[in-house]
Amino acid sequence: MSDEPQPAEDETGPPTRAGFVALIGAPNAGKSTLLNRLVGSKVSIVTHKVQTTRTLVRGIAIHGQAQIVFVDTPGIFAPRRRLDRAMVSAAWSGAGDADLVALLVDARKGLTEEVTAILDSLVERKMPRVLILNKIDTVKRDTLLALAAAANETVAFDLTFMVSALNGDGTADLIDFLADAMPQGPWLYPEDQSADLPMRWLAAEITREKLMIRLHEELPYQTTVETGDWKETKDGGLRIEQTIFVVRESQRKIVLGKGGETIKAISMAARKELSAMLERPVHLFLFVKVRSNWADDPERYREMGLEFPR
Repeated sequence: MSDEPQPAEDETGPPTRAGFVALIGAPNAGKSTLLNRLVGSKVSIVTHKVQTTRTLVRGIAIHGQAQIVFVDTPGIFAPRRRLDRAMVSAAWSGAGDADLVALLVDARKGLTEEVTAILDSLVERKMPRVLILNKIDTVKRDTLLALAAAANETVAFDLTFMVSALNGDGTADLIDFLADAMPQGPWLYPEDQSADLPMRWLAAEITREKLMIRLHEELPYQTTVETGDWKETKDGGLRIEQTIFVVRESQRKIVLGKGGETIKAISMAARKELSAMLERPVHLFLFVKVRSNWADDPERYREMGLEFPR
């Protein structure tokens, strides 16, 4: 046996990886549902109303040695108003800054005009990209295969995944691939952090979700929620005040409901989820105000993390 010292075994294990994955797609493709599924906790609100996500929501997943920072972008659509333009700009900005872009397509709707426009834009963007067909539990396999082939004719995707964000089918293979695709490097966030979001902002988003679920057919998506006071209480809980801003007096009456029934139901649902998320009692107080020009106020855009379109 040689007397030469033997090299010690490498105890560092496989290298860590970290990077950004941008989830893009048409409104209501299921991006927020998929984000919450992959992260394993709620970081983005989910409603049946289109264009619910307004800004870039970052959810953080740990998978093996990889930390994947998912960017849930606003749905990409043909913008008509100032807020629409800001949301679409934010979506493409998130895609441009990512290490990999994942296009999510609602398999039930197929290659709609909005999806086709996104595909055409992706042709010019030279970056790693994958196609994710969502809601596969509602579509026949032959239809899925034809849809995948048609999308890949326009954009040469690195890989195509078929998933159900709602029940988790296919998501294990997806996150395995994404973890391996992240560049080597140190993690970008603490291990126990699941989102890159201020808690006050997330609390406002939870209330906005309950608002949209309750009144999605009666209220325009321009409605916004802002968190005001956030104070500790003597019982170890939190006293949170939030204001719901609408653009017309008629909408304020809808939010309040007859005898205040609607606002009470929204408050109860939001308070329940906030208490569970914060693991402490929450005393939530909601107010409804009319702010007719908020969608043209640069300060409101800054609060939402959006660039103000001129």
